[in-house]
Amino acid sequence: MTAVAEPSSSTTAVRRRVPVPGKVLGLVLAVAALVVVTVASVMVGAKPIPVGTVLDAFLGFDPSNNDHLFVRVERMPRTVIGLLAGAALGLAGTIMQAIARNPLADPGILGVNAGAALFIVVGINFFGLTALTGYVWFGFVGAALASVVVYGVSAFGREGATPIKLALAGAAANAAFVSLTTGVLLTSTDAFEQFRFWQVGSLAGRNWDVVVSVLPFIAVGIVIALFSGGLLNTLTLGEDLAKALGQNVTRARVISGVAVVLLCGAATAAVGPIAFVGLAVPQVARMITGPDNRWLLPYSFVLAPILVVGADVIGRVIARPGEVQVGILTAAIGAPIFIALVRGRKVAQL
Repeated sequence: MTAVAEPSSSTTAVRRRVPVPGKVLGLVLAVAALVVVTVASVMVGAKPIPVGTVLDAFLGFDPSNNDHLFVRVERMPRTVIGLLAGAALGLAGTIMQAIARNPLADPGILGVNAGAALFIVVGINFFGLTALTGYVWFGFVGAALASVVVYGVSAFGREGATPIKLALAGAAANAAFVSLTTGVLLTSTDAFEQFRFWQVGSLAGRNWDVVVSVLPFIAVGIVIALFSGGLLNTLTLGEDLAKALGQNVTRARVISGVAVVLLCGAATAAVGPIAFVGLAVPQVARMITGPDNRWLLPYSFVLAPILVVGADVIGRVIARPGEVQVGILTAAIGAPIFIALVRGRKVAQL
């Protein structure tokens, strides 16, 4: 499989030594950029609303004012769900690249998003799901099943779950889940109509009910992810060396896998499969921080929402009075950047 990158051991990879003050400054600048993008998401939209009116919606809310309601009911939850989904996908991609020891691993390539999509389609077609809040549980089950299948298949054999076997098992599982999803959709026109609006990946129409539904799961996943940097650093050394250092490899992978399931399941259920976030953002972050996951995870946590929310803002203004969905924009923005990194041989080593 030519798309699989050769994993590199930490004993042979060139480690970047970025001074700690530089990493701190970079993270502060990233947080500042995130604040700017968040403010722009509230201020800018397909429907032009004066800046003063937007401010009044927070400082002097008037329930009878349609513009105030639009800001509070539409733009605010849309922005929050974009921040949550972006952070979740960025962290999940970083964790999966560390577990697989493969810089090209992400929730899409390893079949996690496809598993969540399959079970959401099953929920729509066989259980009559119509609300985004009902997608969450099916998304979790699908993401968890995909993770178990991919890891279980790749673990067969004497060498266990090697990076190449994980990538191959993920590609096979992704193809199987996509085929099953297509088969289910072909049996129901109604399910297809409902699913196609979710599949493109969008923040539009997400309200506070969706935020409340996914917030607890994403919050728990974020906490687990941000505190797993040390575990992931050990896993990237290789299974044998990790065991020699006293690491319980199985426990570390289970903890990391739980975080991935929580983050991917909730984010995918809420906004649909958004491409390239979990793949490209950790690469950009790794070029800044080096391979240390204790820094890489916070950077991905901040940079990924910038991409998702920023793409959503751009999508609102480039096709007025309509919108371009965020899933299309993240692919359009992320794919050229990632291709440039690969062609320039700047894909960061783990």
